Amino acid sequence: MSLVEDVREAVLAVPAGSVTSYGAVGRRIGAGPRQVGRVMGLLDEGVPWWRVVHADGTPRHLPRRPGAGTAPRRGHADARDAGGHDAGAASLGVLS
Repeated sequence: MSLVEDVREAVLAVPAGSVTSYGAVGRRIGAGPRQVGRVMGLLDEGVPWWRVVHADGTPRHLPRRPGAGTAPRRGHADARDAGGHDAGAASLGVLS
């Protein structure tokens, strides 16, 4: 199969109500997370793209959490610094 077909099949295998990361999909098919992300942009609307999230649990269309590759803006608190929990992060399930 091609990389596009491999990504499509791996994403379609994620059960409804569950999520996985680009890296987990990549490990399953022998590709890197960036390759998976690039291919995800090529897939048709019938593939549940919303089930694949960043390693920190944020979906693709939301801004990344401070500390996840970008510095926080001055004056903005991070939930981890405030002693709270990060409600924006999803629990990543295991895709076997």
